[in-house]
Amino acid sequence: MEAKWLEDFIALAETRSFSRAAELRHITQPAFSRRIQALEAWVGTDLVDRTVYPTRLTPAGETFRAEAIAMLAKLEETRAMLRGMRPASQAVLDFAVPHTLSLTFFPQWLSRIRAEAGLPRFTARLMALNVHDAAMSLVQGGSDLAMVYYHPSLPVQLDPRHYDVLVLGTEAVYPYARSNPDGTPQYVLGETQPAPYLAYAPNAYLGRIAELILSAAQPRPALDEQYETDMAEGLKAMALEGHGVAFLPESAVTREVASRRLACAGAAYTETMEIRLYRERPPAGGSAKPLVDALWRYLSHSR
Repeated sequence: MEAKWLEDFIALAETRSFSRAAELRHITQPAFSRRIQALEAWVGTDLVDRTVYPTRLTPAGETFRAEAIAMLAKLEETRAMLRGMRPASQAVLDFAVPHTLSLTFFPQWLSRIRAEAGLPRFTARLMALNVHDAAMSLVQGGSDLAMVYYHPSLPVQLDPRHYDVLVLGTEAVYPYARSNPDGTPQYVLGETQPAPYLAYAPNAYLGRIAELILSAAQPRPALDEQYETDMAEGLKAMALEGHGVAFLPESAVTREVASRRLACAGAAYTETMEIRLYRERPPAGGSAKPLVDALWRYLSHSR
């Protein structure tokens, strides 16, 4: 049994709708339904009455709902206790970072911080998540800092009254395809023939950026979807093998473009995102973790 199954079940109990609960949990409805079924298989009985609408819980589901809330609360309590017991916790910075940023922007950014910021010796601990879960990790106390992509059309829902934010840089997204021997792309968006398309899974943040780009194009380029995953690195690997066109952050393909293994498949099809860093705002009259405060001061003054 996984904790996320309990969170899924509680979302379903509160919304009484598979589609709305799946949207809140940032997964597809089929995937959400499979996770509820997996939970029911683990419990050994039906928790949801699927014969009525709106969806409602079975008597067993109503009983389990209270237990699920209690189990999640106990998990949070235990995690908080263990984090407090962690040796030298003040010398650790916990980062929640989307997978792509963890492989591209974050390593070089951390090197600069270590070289220039004059901070005490510390351990950086990174959790690679999707954008939504990285933000939720900060909200739930699972990280000190969240580094995420931001676009005004797809804002990260963190209340500015409670969370401080710094803009660390920008990241452009373009379509890329394998290069021909002469350096031109194997496929080009906007041609008469549909381009084989390497897509992100629904609800992936970069997938929604790609959809913004495609929706703004006039006319919308013809695409023939060939593959789907939620990882930019997976799409890059498929593009390198010549399977089609993928929308990728520019920093993720710097080496491949320089070595003429990938080429831009349409420079007009682009959007730019900000790379933002969030922290929980210290309470009035209080202070944050000293290491977080020191890093925040350095970043605020070096902009």
